[in-house]
Amino acid sequence: ETETACESFHVPFQSGSSEVLAAMGRGHTREKYLTIVDRIRSRLPDASITADVIVGFPGETEEQFQETLSLMREVKFDSVNTAAYSPRPNTPAADWTNQCSEEDKQSRLRRINDLNAEHASERRARMMGRTVEVLVEERNVKVPTQVMGRTTHGYIVYCDGDIDELRGKLVNVKIDKCLTYYLSGKIVEAVEE
Repeated sequence: ETETACESFHVPFQSGSSEVLAAMGRGHTREKYLTIVDRIRSRLPDASITADVIVGFPGETEEQFQETLSLMREVKFDSVNTAAYSPRPNTPAADWTNQCSEEDKQSRLRRINDLNAEHASERRARMMGRTVEVLVEERNVKVPTQVMGRTTHGYIVYCDGDIDELRGKLVNVKIDKCLTYYLSGKIVEAVEE
């Protein structure tokens, strides 16, 4: 443990299917990935874990896509960057004949985004009522009387404050609102430096 490290880990998984991961040329399996997540959660149970995933990789079946949803349900990520596969020039998969249809890719992307939003909301909801340390970064562009910062979990937090006084400072914020991708609250005190 160290005070200089955040409780936030970005661990891309790309697919929940070991077969698709092998086709992608990734250096891990579903099982190896879950072992990494288990190591993080056993040492830091409250840590946030974010990831990247691609749906509709050539040859991906509905069953293999369901393995990706299953992995997401097992891990319950704080947030996942999602994308539908698109062929890139000079890559082997771009020339494969087993491309997924655009309809299948968009359907899978919608389903994965729905699950991602559900888990993001669930993970942030645990912050309700907590007082969290926030590093103030910038003004809230939508509400100029507010500042925006991040917790040690990487969560965005909005609260009333003067950006000229608070930029770059740590403040303690009591969370009173949890939404899918951000939190808000009131500053209860500045953190001593």
